Amino acid sequence: MRHGPAVEVSPSGLDADRVLTAQGRERVRQVAKALLSADEAPVAIYSSPYARALSTAEIIAAATNLGDRGGFLEVRREIAPGGPMLELLDELRRAKKRRVMFVGHEPDLSSLIVRLLGRAPTQGMLKGMVVGLSLAEHDGSQDGYTWTVKPRFVLDPKSLELDRNAP
Repeated sequence: MRHGPAVEVSPSGLDADRVLTAQGRERVRQVAKALLSADEAPVAIYSSPYARALSTAEIIAAATNLGDRGGFLEVRREIAPGGPMLELLDELRRAKKRRVMFVGHEPDLSSLIVRLLGRAPTQGMLKGMVVGLSLAEHDGSQDGYTWTVKPRFVLDPKSLELDRNAP
């Protein structure tokens, strides 16, 4: 998931301190409700430490009752801009983690999706968009990783429609 809409400039002037706008927080709450309705709520959320991503992750966790469902939220540096998300993904796959959500940034999320699927969502990763993927083991190796990836869905944050034929 890409973080929700954020302010352009933080009071500190640091990009990492940019927070969600009021409309951004509401959009994220609506996305969470759509995930719940589609039975696609995460069980584990891994967030970038940047304020806008962490707030997005916290809203998703609260709105989907993550803790009540035995889930958790963890901040990971690998999801910060420029971080090695592919390595984290492989670590979680090897640990057999399921229903995992990364909350991060562009262009890193689109790059990860292109690396995994060979293509990104047609409209790009909009703020608040969720792309669901399924990883499965296989015998061969692709860039040192032994998995295949299949698209599951794209949740458009503006229409709140879940498309199971995308990306």
